[in-house]
Amino acid sequence: MTIEIILIVLSPIFFMFISYEFVKHRHYYDIKDSLANTALALMHQGAEAIALLVLMPFFYWLYEYRLFDIDISVISIFFAFILQDFLYYWFHKASHHIHWLWAAHIVHHSSTKMNFSTAFRQSLMYPIAGMWVFWMPMILLGFDPITVFSVVALNLAYQFFVHTQAVNKLGWFEKVFNTPSHHRVHHAINKGYLDKNFAGVLIIWDKLFGTYAEEQASKPCKYGIIGQLDSNNPITITFHQWTYLATTTFKTKGFKAKLNVLFSYPTSALKHK
Repeated sequence: MTIEIILIVLSPIFFMFISYEFVKHRHYYDIKDSLANTALALMHQGAEAIALLVLMPFFYWLYEYRLFDIDISVISIFFAFILQDFLYYWFHKASHHIHWLWAAHIVHHSSTKMNFSTAFRQSLMYPIAGMWVFWMPMILLGFDPITVFSVVALNLAYQFFVHTQAVNKLGWFEKVFNTPSHHRVHHAINKGYLDKNFAGVLIIWDKLFGTYAEEQASKPCKYGIIGQLDSNNPITITFHQWTYLATTTFKTKGFKAKLNVLFSYPTSALKHK
């Protein structure tokens, strides 16, 4: 429940930023889109709370096989934050390159708008897709599950603030940290921007692993997904790609070919209508 508690405590700050942006930059918003984002956030938080209740005994069982006993301190929390951000980079990259994970993550990218409320646009299917698997190395290393999921929550909280068009480039900060400029590129479908800037907090991972692209004034970002989803229905937004994935897997002949559909680079349901 740690993630939910931290994010709920921070919710007034999030809504304050959304309200300010809405008043000052109304043209970045569509009411129906933002209402869908809010509904998706509530569905996501409910699913996450249930998943943590179900999975926490497993995480503590796994913790019994930890390599080290890591005590809570400023230094250990710092390293936990860095390690979790590194693992988040790989989760995020995998979510764009593995169809099974993309079926959940596509929800976050399905809006053609980019504003603070877009950060709320999350999938209730993340626990099914297996996002939590990427945090298991931290538990095996010796970080208590509560610490791990607290750090996850802080990482996600930071990411709220990069979902905006109202903030320009931030000078030296751009060299180390994920920023609105970097994340606008990540949400764009322009050639040269697609599948770039997977950072959570630190943009250095993208620069180290060759997935960095800089926002260019001559190439304004076009937001959304390939094909675009013309719906504000939270159920449609959540399940349209899962439906396509299940149907395509069922129709595909041969076990190896079915696995390829599930775990290869994603294709879009919208391109096959």
